[in-house]
Amino acid sequence: MPYFLLLLLGTFAVFAIVIAGMAVGVMFGRKSISGSCGGLGNKTDEHGNSSCSLCSNPGEACRELARRAAANRAKTEEQEVEA
Repeated sequence: MPYFLLLLLGTFAVFAIVIAGMAVGVMFGRKSISGSCGGLGNKTDEHGNSSCSLCSNPGEACRELARRAAANRAKTEEQEVEA
């Protein structure tokens, strides 16, 4: 039983240190944590196109989704101004 408790406390301590480290990074204004385009965002195919076509060459469905999101943001901002 004491081994389990020690393991649990150690795991908690590691997570707390990692979270505190990320918080300190944000407070000092370092670049925020962000993902990449599949990890190999600069890799190109034989035609010179990016290997992540969603990031560099979005289809019509992605453009429509972006338009709807922008419209929803504008609508929300108008409602906030009216209130």
